[in-house]
Amino acid sequence: MDRRGFLWTLPSSAFAFGAHQPVPPFTGRTITGEKFDSASLKGKPVLIQFWTTWCGYCRREQPALETIYKQYAPGKLTMLAVNVNESRAKVEEFLSKSPRSPKVVLTQDTDLVRLVDPKGFPVYILLGKDGFLEHRQDGAGGTLALRQMLLEVGLGDG
Repeated sequence: MDRRGFLWTLPSSAFAFGAHQPVPPFTGRTITGEKFDSASLKGKPVLIQFWTTWCGYCRREQPALETIYKQYAPGKLTMLAVNVNESRAKVEEFLSKSPRSPKVVLTQDTDLVRLVDPKGFPVYILLGKDGFLEHRQDGAGGTLALRQMLLEVGLGDG
């Protein structure tokens, strides 16, 4: 078995509420140059969105992410928005017109895309403060679905 481990090769349907599975080590750097890795993100839950600029569902989901960000980040929740397979120039142009509060990460600056291997967008991964996987959601679900995920890590009241 390779470094990615069995967990990450399971189909997305295998990830359910309460999954509490170990996550292989990962590293990355935000578009602004801030470095992170799986160890440095422990201590707070981490919500990671995998997205693209061309994804209509991702654009429609952005207000829901902003709502969650304003309510929980940066104090109670770390949020990363991993853009998948698009150039820095394209992403920067998009962000100039549609800014995002979560920290943006590019494919070339992280191994998260390879580990998660999203097939459609958006994809959400929620890590608990211990760094374990708590939930994976493939597809948009709006604010309600994001809030339901966050209950898994003790954020929110349902």
